[in-house]
Amino acid sequence: MTGIIRIVTIFLFFYHKFANFQTLVPKSLCTFVSFVKMNSVNQNIEIQNKTITLTIKREDLLHPFVSGNKFRKLKYNILKAKELNHDKLITFGGAFSNHIAAVAFACQEAGIESVGIIRGNELVGKIQENPTLLFAQNCGMKFEFVSREVYQNKMSESFISELNTKYGNHYLLPEGGTNVLAILGCEEILINEDAHFDYICCAVGTGGTISGIINSATPNQKILGFPALKGDFLKDEIRKFAKNNNWELIANYHFGGYGKVTDELIGFINQFYMDVKIPLDPIYTGKMVYGVMNLIANNYFPNGSKILMIHTGGLQGISGMNGLLEKKKMNKIVFDE
Repeated sequence: MTGIIRIVTIFLFFYHKFANFQTLVPKSLCTFVSFVKMNSVNQNIEIQNKTITLTIKREDLLHPFVSGNKFRKLKYNILKAKELNHDKLITFGGAFSNHIAAVAFACQEAGIESVGIIRGNELVGKIQENPTLLFAQNCGMKFEFVSREVYQNKMSESFISELNTKYGNHYLLPEGGTNVLAILGCEEILINEDAHFDYICCAVGTGGTISGIINSATPNQKILGFPALKGDFLKDEIRKFAKNNNWELIANYHFGGYGKVTDELIGFINQFYMDVKIPLDPIYTGKMVYGVMNLIANNYFPNGSKILMIHTGGLQGISGMNGLLEKKKMNKIVFDE
């Protein structure tokens, strides 16, 4: 199993390093991989605290383009869109959105037209400069760029009415992909073999992934969520979908808010790859893993604890993030051997 993990990790490494998500994706490739049920593998991580067992679930290896929790969130939504005979799917996201990239590929594979409502009308005419948007466009996604003010009201009746008038028969998917069907998909992340873990740790964005994990976890497991952004509203979002109360948010590791990074975080991600050869993204999983390691160092977990971290993917955004880091003259994320 370790050999399989290594092979796939090397594939993803070289894809990110050389393809950089900027090369045109052939249509034949976009229809090559079947959108089927899959289970990810667990990989043990050696740590200095020998009384604690640390494992990471490699959801990032599920699919090279529809990675991690995006695979889970999109699975039943794509199937529902096909069932309802919708000829297009509309969704929302930012300039480097993992969701936008994943939706574009999944829709291309499913034979559904995709439309992305993108935050920031300053991006008009700059698709070639943006690896995420270029990838999505190469998979067939059409874009509608809107101002940040309009984007804040994207779910208003008036804006939805405009979409209905303009695009006709379509399937509407929220930003981040979180809805009831997404939760159903995320409930498949944990499998029977994961029942022996005491703690399940995952990053939190819109609350969909952790809600699915909460619903499928055993009663004796504690679910720890690490928000990637500031704000207490996430608790209410999770309560909309979560059926159990065995969860807690650890809100001290967002590094300033959504999309915010520091040299300390980047250094941790680079060192983690050097140590265990697992790439982490800086927006979600990188912050979560940093948080878990910090909690272990500060004796948060009882002796003998078995901890499972969920790697939710998001690696496609690293190229864009490195571009921003370079402009800020900050250290970049480097997955070198």
